Amino acid sequence: MLGRVYCAIFRLGQGGTRSLLGVFEEDATAISNYMNQLYQAMHRIYDAQNELSAATHLTSKLLKEYEKQRFPLGGDDEVMSSTLQQFSKVIDELSSCHAVLSTQLADAMMFPITQFKERDLKEILTLKEVFQIASNDHDAAINRYSRLSKKRENDKVKYEVTEDVYTSRKKQHQTMMHYFCALNTLQYKKKIALLEPLLGYMQAQISFFKMGSENLNEQLEEFLANIGTSVQNVRREMDSDIETMQQTIEDLEVASDPLYVPDPDPTKFPVNRNLTRKAGYLNARNKTGLVSSTWDRQFYFTQGGNLMSQARGDVAGGLAMDIDNCSVMAVDCEDRRYCFQITSFDGKKSSILQAESKKDHEEWICTINNISKQIYLSENPEETAARVNQSALEAVTPSPSFQQRHESLRPAAGQSRPPTARTSSSGSLGSESTNLAALSLDSLVAPDTPIQFDIISPVCEDQPGQAKAFGQGGRRTNPFGESGGIIKSETEDSILHQLFIVRFLGSMEVKSDDHPDVVYETMRQILAARAIHNIFRMTESHLLVTCDCLKLIDPQTQVTRLTFPLPCVVLYATHQENKRLFGFVLRTSSGRSESNLSSVCYIFESNNEGEKVHGFDRRASEKQKEIERVKEKQQKELNKQKQIEKDLEEQSRLIAASSRPNQASSEGQFVVLSSSQSEESDLGEGGKKRESEA
Repeated sequence: MLGRVYCAIFRLGQGGTRSLLGVFEEDATAISNYMNQLYQAMHRIYDAQNELSAATHLTSKLLKEYEKQRFPLGGDDEVMSSTLQQFSKVIDELSSCHAVLSTQLADAMMFPITQFKERDLKEILTLKEVFQIASNDHDAAINRYSRLSKKRENDKVKYEVTEDVYTSRKKQHQTMMHYFCALNTLQYKKKIALLEPLLGYMQAQISFFKMGSENLNEQLEEFLANIGTSVQNVRREMDSDIETMQQTIEDLEVASDPLYVPDPDPTKFPVNRNLTRKAGYLNARNKTGLVSSTWDRQFYFTQGGNLMSQARGDVAGGLAMDIDNCSVMAVDCEDRRYCFQITSFDGKKSSILQAESKKDHEEWICTINNISKQIYLSENPEETAARVNQSALEAVTPSPSFQQRHESLRPAAGQSRPPTARTSSSGSLGSESTNLAALSLDSLVAPDTPIQFDIISPVCEDQPGQAKAFGQGGRRTNPFGESGGIIKSETEDSILHQLFIVRFLGSMEVKSDDHPDVVYETMRQILAARAIHNIFRMTESHLLVTCDCLKLIDPQTQVTRLTFPLPCVVLYATHQENKRLFGFVLRTSSGRSESNLSSVCYIFESNNEGEKVHGFDRRASEKQKEIERVKEKQQKELNKQKQIEKDLEEQSRLIAASSRPNQASSEGQFVVLSSSQSEESDLGEGGKKRESEA
């Protein structure tokens, strides 16, 4: 039984080992307390002849109370309890006998229990102190290693810190194994320390009461002989178990040597990307001020769709974060290596953690990503994760069946391609079978098209091609997020607006923008490229949808990163299975020529379903068109009113000009008209001539 418990200690994780170690230490404390009482009782027998009867009675009493003791590991000691009960009866009968047994008791009773108390129990305390010191040294070495700078690497410092981690970890492991071995051996020594003094005591009593054999019958001698045989059997079992544990320790020391290095060789320990459960120590970042923060090392483990954390000394772990439908990405934080950030589904809670090695860093990200997809709910989570990851790897290049299907659907030579209008899709690929026949794989995305995985600049100017394509005047976005005095605010005409939390996955140029398959193919290539090249970093932004444009806003500085005019967005589609993935195609003019248009497909992941973003985008576009129609109608009414006023003013001038004399007087004088009156008169005469000619 004890050997199985010892092996279970090595199979458990760090958190379970600490908890089980606490149980063994509690049992050792209980044994120590009990053995001290038993030692004091036997010492009273040895010291005082006058108190021999009382001491013997106390010993008998303590033996009777053994079954009432609550030893954490003593649940299967029924034979021991019954044996001690039998001893207590005999000792109680002998409590009134002679007490001059000092020599025999010193050799047969006091020596074994004293040796157990002074040697075995003190060894446990010493090993406990050494294990605690080794654990503290290991924690200090790990903290120094975690603070290694990634930007200013010093090979000498890195070698010293790594060697310190190796030495401290090896010392802790060796001390831990010897300490565990001593704790397991204590269970055997406890039995021996209980049985041997009692056996010696009884043999001394038999020797002393040779003449009183009527009290020591053959039945009692047979009982004592059986106890002696049991003690020898326990000793042989203990020796055999100690030999097995020593061999196990040697094998573990040889096998665990590569694990002492904090960042093991990835070729010897490959990354497992199909995990749906993981546990280990991580450094958690806690903000203590506006710019200051601390890092706490805790034990983390996954439990279903939850990330749990357990501090040292805690009996059980607590909920750290719900990681269902969360997002995880690698980040750079405070010049520390192997950091990653977890953001909850609603975007309200995030946590930055630091792994110990590159292998742990990638495995944690892959595991949380698999849990976020709720793969753990399937019957065989690891097989499902492997199948999903394999599908992503195979999606890097088109499969023959996919290309053959498109080749078979190519239109015949000379067949004219039907005109296509602006297309928007909400996810159903099979419903566009007639349009799919007009597409080929090469017509969607050009081969070897570069993929942009991040937004180049946190603040970008409006794209000139977008403004030129639709007659908009180009203007520069204020880098401080403010508008100039002479420029009309962009939000004055934006009656509808809504904010969505999105993460930018990538963008690439496409050859077509008239079918949802363009967006689907772009999604496939971007996600496959991220899986192949282990790109987990995603730029989180706020997508502001208004009546006239889409804006990507930096969530921290509130600065506009990119602006997409709604007239330029010619295609929108949502992933058929993962509704949080969506993309749109932006048509802009490339170069100085307005006729040379290019299309770029942008792919995002939203905390909401992509249909909600698309629905609001569609309503905003319709509202913008309605506003433009109202403005056009108002402008026509205004132009009509101005024309009427101009005609009335012209008629008034003609009437005034015709009522004045414009001929010579009788004295030969002439009436001089003003230039305006002359022009009006000429216009009046011309009008009359035209009327007469008509």
